[in-house]
Amino acid sequence: MLKLRLSMGGTKKRPVYKIVVADSRFARDGRFIEKLGFFNPLLPKEKKERVGLESDRIKYWLSQGARPTIRVARILGENQLIPMPASGNNPQKAIPKKDRKKDDADKSKEPKAEEKKAEAPEAKETKPAKVEEKKAEATKPSKEEEKKAEAPEAKEAKTPKVEEKKAETKQGKEKK
Repeated sequence: MLKLRLSMGGTKKRPVYKIVVADSRFARDGRFIEKLGFFNPLLPKEKKERVGLESDRIKYWLSQGARPTIRVARILGENQLIPMPASGNNPQKAIPKKDRKKDDADKSKEPKAEEKKAEAPEAKETKPAKVEEKKAEATKPSKEEEKKAEAPEAKEAKTPKVEEKKAETKQGKEKK
C-alpha cells in the first residue's frame, strides 16, 4: 500500500521532514519512491518556507491510490490540495497518563455507588459520591504499604525453615 508520509532528517533537536511517497512496509526514514516536498516544524506557521510541496506530483500519487498519513493530510489540507481532515476528539489529551487510569477506575465505581443509593432508603441523607470515593481511597492502603505489610509475613514464614536448617547442620557437625 502506498503512503504519503513524513521522512525525518536534520540533526539532533532540529528536525526537518521530507514528504515522500513510500510503500507502507518500508522503514520511516528508509527507502521511498519519490520526494514530494518538505516540512520544517521549527519555522513559524506564517512563513511560506515552512512547507514546500510539488502539488502536481502529489495529485498524481493521490490519483494512483496513495493514502496520506494524518499529519501529511493536515499539511495538504492547509495548502488546499485535499479537503481538510476532521479533527480528532481526544478529551483525555490534557490529563497526564498516570491520572487517566485513575479517572477510568472512578467512572466504573460511580455506577455502583448510584445503585447503592437507589437501594438505600430516601429518608437517610447520603453524601455525594465523590466525597465517599475520596474517603474510601484514603482508607485503602497504598500498594507500597501493602508490600510492606506482606514483607514481615514472608520473613516469619522463612524463619522456621532457616532455624530447622541451622539445627540440622549442628546435628551433622556433632555426629562427625
